[in-house]
Amino acid sequence: MPVLAGGIELKNNLCLAPLAGITTLPVREFFGKLGAGLTHTEMISCAGLIRDNAKTLDMLKVSEHEAPLVVQLFAHDEDTLTAGGECVLKSGYAYSALGINMACPMPKITRNGSGAALLGKPETAAKMVRGLKSLGLPVWVKIRRLNDDIDTLRFIEVLAGAGADNVCIHGRTCAQRYEGTADRNITALAAERFPGLISASGDVKAVSDIQEYLSFGCAAVMLARGAISNPFLFEEFRNIYRTQEEKLRELIAFASRAKEYSGEHRAVVMLKRFAGCMLRYTKGSAELRRLAGMSTSLAELTEILGRGY
Repeated sequence: MPVLAGGIELKNNLCLAPLAGITTLPVREFFGKLGAGLTHTEMISCAGLIRDNAKTLDMLKVSEHEAPLVVQLFAHDEDTLTAGGECVLKSGYAYSALGINMACPMPKITRNGSGAALLGKPETAAKMVRGLKSLGLPVWVKIRRLNDDIDTLRFIEVLAGAGADNVCIHGRTCAQRYEGTADRNITALAAERFPGLISASGDVKAVSDIQEYLSFGCAAVMLARGAISNPFLFEEFRNIYRTQEEKLRELIAFASRAKEYSGEHRAVVMLKRFAGCMLRYTKGSAELRRLAGMSTSLAELTEILGRGY
């Protein structure tokens, strides 16, 4: 049954989070096929869009086979962000919403005031939301937990007041980066305080994790690293279970598409990442994983994976 989240009608409220270097066009197609209600682009530089950087513009490409899609942008100020949003609209590609990254903790992003650096600049954050809202699409914002619950809720209130349609909370602080455990308490508090506005991210590894976040009243749940370790979690959430052979066929079909779009090397890298979890539970998995890690061609990797099933 369709659900409404962040101003977008989705087939379900389980979504693929933005992942740098991962959520490329063929990856988004793959997860859309597996049942993702919505996907995100990688984090795209507004400065690069404004400068007509060819590599940055290439990240905007969309196919007709994708699920509803959010383009996630980053910038350090409202003028750059809004100009980047205008470039997105002029590109001619269809997006369901414009996203703002206020969560990336990596120094190369935060040192110039982008990403999680914006968590300490609520006035700038509000101006950025208002700037994108003026372009006519829903605005989705991804943030991290601030140092305490009160500050986090205040920051979300600022975003909501500026017109954000959805706020996705990653339950780790900027200082934690990707270590430790995501705090689910703040997500529960925010979902109660701001009904219909909050999505959840962080340590979503099993169907029970998804169900817990939804029980808080979250509008959607975002899979990130959990989707890499088990791409078929999207189907398991809907009580669809495949044999290992069926999973392998889907992964090989994905790799073939990725090869067309990104080249064989990139396809091999992604197939290794997605297949890693599956190999853990097969006979002789240690040797298979060693061989898979050494393989350099799609044909070789496919043959090795086939031995496990």
